[in-house]
Amino acid sequence: MRTATVTSGLASVATAVAVGGGMLSAGTPVMDAAGELAAAAAGPSIPTLSADDLAARARVPVSRTDRRDNVDADKAQALAQTASQAVTGKESLSQEDPRTIARALLAEFGFSADQFGCLDSLWTSESGWRVTADNPHSSAYGIPQALPGSKMASFGADWATNPVTQIRWGLDYINDRYGSPCSAWSFKRGRGWY
Repeated sequence: MRTATVTSGLASVATAVAVGGGMLSAGTPVMDAAGELAAAAAGPSIPTLSADDLAARARVPVSRTDRRDNVDADKAQALAQTASQAVTGKESLSQEDPRTIARALLAEFGFSADQFGCLDSLWTSESGWRVTADNPHSSAYGIPQALPGSKMASFGADWATNPVTQIRWGLDYINDRYGSPCSAWSFKRGRGWY
């Protein structure tokens, strides 16, 4: 039985080699298709230029100045005909949602946008982002819950009502004390305060 199995296995291998060799010999459809694919992958042939051809090309000056003068004149005329005025505007950030303000100010304090999630969690837990949030037990005030709230006066006399002033103070405090909003949030989660 063992001899029959070994003999059968050897016969299978010999058949596979014979068939495979025949399929891959030159002039067969498999090899012809492989050659066509290789030729297509190589792309079109690019003619080579002789040294004389390249030198001749280098001697011919390339200039478009003959066309540039007309274009410049046409451009000047078109610009002279259109009267335009600059439109400028100024928006007050203090009218925005405090979260929008904080996103806009992160970079001012060197924080990347990916820090906003931590800041949002931190200040949601502290004040719910309310400008007038007042903690009666500690006298902490505002969005960042400054203790006392009057500390924020260093960023503006309007500290009690302006979210921009409060957020700037809060981001500065976080930067000085913790290095980043995510570090401040981690501290707060561990201790219950920041």
